[in-house]
Amino acid sequence: MEGLRDPEAGLSYPDMLRMPGEPVGRQAMAGLIGTMLAIVSYFVVVPLVTDAGNWLVWLVTDRVSDFTAFDLAAKSMQTPAGMFVRHLALACVILIAALVVAVFHRVRPRWLNSVQPGFRWRYAFICFAVSLVVMNLVLWAENGFQIGTINPQPDFGWFLLVIFVTTPFQAAAEEYLFRGYLLQSLTMIARNKWAGVVVSAAIFAFFHANGDLLIFGYRFGFGLLAGSLVVLTGGLEAAIAAHVVNNLCSFTYAALSTSVASAIAVIQITWVELVLPLAGFAICGALAVLIGRKLQVAVVTP
Repeated sequence: MEGLRDPEAGLSYPDMLRMPGEPVGRQAMAGLIGTMLAIVSYFVVVPLVTDAGNWLVWLVTDRVSDFTAFDLAAKSMQTPAGMFVRHLALACVILIAALVVAVFHRVRPRWLNSVQPGFRWRYAFICFAVSLVVMNLVLWAENGFQIGTINPQPDFGWFLLVIFVTTPFQAAAEEYLFRGYLLQSLTMIARNKWAGVVVSAAIFAFFHANGDLLIFGYRFGFGLLAGSLVVLTGGLEAAIAAHVVNNLCSFTYAALSTSVASAIAVIQITWVELVLPLAGFAICGALAVLIGRKLQVAVVTP
């Protein structure tokens, strides 16, 4: 797209939407409007894509059962097709974030990845490997260092395929929205990157809220850790890696023992289930920061 700009030199990741020479009030208003655009787009696009996808799957594969019952089962991810459609709909959030940055803020969307700009693939893969080790150790600790009952759910093979193909896009999409665009737009409003981290974490927790205080605390804590990681590493790679690993492990182990739908439908957790995963994320984050320094990844724009 023509007419798009690059951020000024020397800016941290949350500050990259800053508009040179514009009054503080106008920049805050741009951040507020952009935030509203992104959130409204999320609540419009994701349900529409989910409904359209489920209808197409029903049209092609079923058309015998009642669509309402089929749709409810798909939306609760009781079927591999339902999980595929849901993750595809969430992946559209990456496009939403990129379009708001490009069309509304007139900034090249590649700056959503990092201050480099672009996606730092080597750093991301290293963080993924580290997170895979740490998060599996955490899940093992949650189970008392014992192997749980192996009882694969029906269609386990198809679920496993969908999990490994689509989960990286679903997890990355949430990072591009919450720790990517919203962190930057909220920093424009507050003029403080750490305020952006806190508020974006709160929005993330509200998006995933179900009434349980500990689940809200878990989501908020993850948002704080992931947002801090983005600030300290200058990009989304480490946060995406940890998020992808967490979701891959959670979905896979659920499919092996109970079901993916039961993992999604959790309405209450214990203090152990709150503290141990957050401790795991904190360890992943600390290691990612150290690795980033070792690799000399950029933390400000060139």
